[in-house]
Amino acid sequence: MGHTSPMTEPALAADPSSFHTFHRDVLPGRIAAGNGAMAHRDLAPLGSVAIRTDAGAYTFLPTAAEAGTGTIEIVEGDECADTVVELDLSSWLGLASDLDTAPGLFYSGRATVPIGNPMRFVRWEPGLRALFHGLPVFDPETVDLRDRHGVQLDTRRSFDFAAVESSPEAQADASHFMTTAGYLVVTGVFSDGEVAALRRGADAAESAARPADEVSWWGRTEDGEEVLTRVLNAAARPELAPLPDDDRLLHLVGLCPEPLVVKGAGKRDSVTVLWKRRNVAEGLSDLPWHRDCGMGGHATNCPSVVMTICLTDGSAASGELRALPGSHKGSYPFIDGRDVDAPEGVPLDVTAGDVSLHFTDVMHASMPPADSTADGGGTADQEMAPERISVLLGFVRPTHANHLGRAHYNDVLLGGEGGQVEHLADRLGSPKARTS
Repeated sequence: MGHTSPMTEPALAADPSSFHTFHRDVLPGRIAAGNGAMAHRDLAPLGSVAIRTDAGAYTFLPTAAEAGTGTIEIVEGDECADTVVELDLSSWLGLASDLDTAPGLFYSGRATVPIGNPMRFVRWEPGLRALFHGLPVFDPETVDLRDRHGVQLDTRRSFDFAAVESSPEAQADASHFMTTAGYLVVTGVFSDGEVAALRRGADAAESAARPADEVSWWGRTEDGEEVLTRVLNAAARPELAPLPDDDRLLHLVGLCPEPLVVKGAGKRDSVTVLWKRRNVAEGLSDLPWHRDCGMGGHATNCPSVVMTICLTDGSAASGELRALPGSHKGSYPFIDGRDVDAPEGVPLDVTAGDVSLHFTDVMHASMPPADSTADGGGTADQEMAPERISVLLGFVRPTHANHLGRAHYNDVLLGGEGGQVEHLADRLGSPKARTS
């Protein structure tokens, strides 16, 4: 079943009539067509969830069928719900249109949970997207990915930039890999001298950043030290400002299936620098398994791409980026990368001068630097691997827009004390468990 467009008839609006029409007529039709069975397997262990607005409430109840399959029953009211989520009608419409998300609604303060655990609603999101939009729940254990010739894809493969730049065959292979796996690693894009210049720009951006300046993210280590984890206005540095126009990067973006343009072109926030710090105990530094459209906008803005230029080391010892191959074609729960139930994923094997690309809706995790030495396991007196430093650029559809009228969906993450971005479970005062 295809992903249901938010423009599917009948047109919906943020009003009581649409709210009831969706739950009484539109959604039952989608459930009967297969969305209910698609969602049931993921939602069956999670209990029931209700969405309550000023117009009324409806409960989504996983129900087993006699034949061993199951579906989702829609019950008017919320008296029998294990978890009740309260929204205004605009936020409900965003959710029903795949423009709003559970984390985005919570971070922006547009959703409350008067009954139950808020993180249960976050865990419901893959099943809810299957129910509303026909997007399959992604299973990393059963995904089958093939290269252009029908051979099982080597999900850890990388591509040499010189070959991708000059060979039509290599370009076709790289483009197919990106479309199929949802990410791409290209080696040897920047020379040592260029990396050194970019590093100087990153160092200058780091020196200029201040907590709570609204253009940087901060964390706190286990020892209580404030540490910078991200600078959002790095395009203000002359060493970094030319990157959005770099022909090599534009060539790589051209491997994507549709034309994309640099996000924030001509603005100070078109380039970001990320630092992976060790032993961060507070703030959002070690990102859980997530999608970059996880704060909203998927239906109108995806596919879009995040490009990462590695300036140091990108190994596990330095805090690697991992991805779930093929996950942009389904939906998967947000989960801490160190959770016992977390998937392993695939590391994006990069070092200084290499570039990776990933679709914003592919699931990926930014892992903490491993407690190991540079060679991966020596003695305590050996030099530790450097913390990963990366430069990030975004590439979006020319029609990219924010349905909330903000500059960026991630703006809801700013404004925390001392510039820190709280883990969602901490903000909500809920356990970080996957299903509770």
